[in-house]
Order: sequence, then C-alpha cells, then structure tokens
Amino acid sequence: MQNVKTGFNSIVKYLSTKKETDRRRIGLLVDGPNVLRKEFNVNLEEIRDVLKEYGNVKIGRVFLNQYASDKLVEAIENNGFEPIICSSDVDVRLAVEGMELVYNPTIDTIALVTRDADFKPLLTKANEHGKETIIFGVEPGFSTALRNSSDYVVILENNQMNYYEEEENERSHVLRTSTSI
Repeated sequence: MQNVKTGFNSIVKYLSTKKETDRRRIGLLVDGPNVLRKEFNVNLEEIRDVLKEYGNVKIGRVFLNQYASDKLVEAIENNGFEPIICSSDVDVRLAVEGMELVYNPTIDTIALVTRDADFKPLLTKANEHGKETIIFGVEPGFSTALRNSSDYVVILENNQMNYYEEEENERSHVLRTSTSI
C-alpha cells in the first residue's frame, strides 16, 4: 500500500520529524558530473534547504571534473558550496573526502547527491561507524544498491523530490512525492 503526499513542505516535514534534540551536523557531497546535467535539472539550493530543516550543513562540497565551466563553478560558490575541481577521477576524490567525513567526529550525518553505485562502500562504512546517511538519488539510473544502503532516500526525478520510508508495521517502502525541484 502506497501513501502519497505532495509538496516541498512534505519533504521538509518528513526530515524534521527525524530531528533529535540536537540538530544534526551534516556533511554534503555532490557528484557533479553524474548529477549536474541539464536533463536532470537538479537544484542544489533546494537540496540544501531541505537539509537545513533537518540539521546544519557544516560541509558542502560539489565535485567537478576539469571541464566544468567557470559559470558552473561560480553558481556553486554562490549557493554556498565549495567546488572541488578534480583533474583525475571525480569518484575517487569524492570517496576519499567521504571517508574523511566518516572519521570526522564533528559530522553526524553524511548526505550524498549521486546516482552511482560506486559509493555503496562509503555508505556502508558510514553506517558501520554510526553515521546517519541520506542519499539524494537522481533518476533515471539511480542505483538500487545505494537506495538500500542509506538511512534516508530522496529521489530526484522529473523535477520532483520523492522519498522512501520504511513502515514500522509493514516493513515495506512507501513512496512520498514532493513538489518540483
């Protein structure tokens, strides 16, 4: 049985119910070449705003390859993120930075924006070390392995945010739909 709720406020409300007494300290890592494409229309500002309702984004890094335009780099900086330009494999650099967050005692939650199954080991290590994980996956092509390895899953598809929640009684995933991203 699927319960569908709509609206940006639905996602905000969902994550705000997950708050503990203290606000979460979030490290956000974005796989730029994989998700920052015109066909996906990912809005980093809205992702940041959703996370701000849940906790404080202490680290926000967007990983880009050496072909990223100056305009893209400027837009990322204007949104309050740190652009990381990689001359070699972006995935390797993001994974290394992600592991640093796993061992960073000032970070409670690791949030990833990607579609790439290569980051499943990072999520697994984060969970093993008691870090909460949030994955913003982009469709089409979002890895099922990532979806099943994260504490909270938000799907970005067709200019909408959706999230999956495991029902306590049913142990099944419920899809919730939000507004345009």
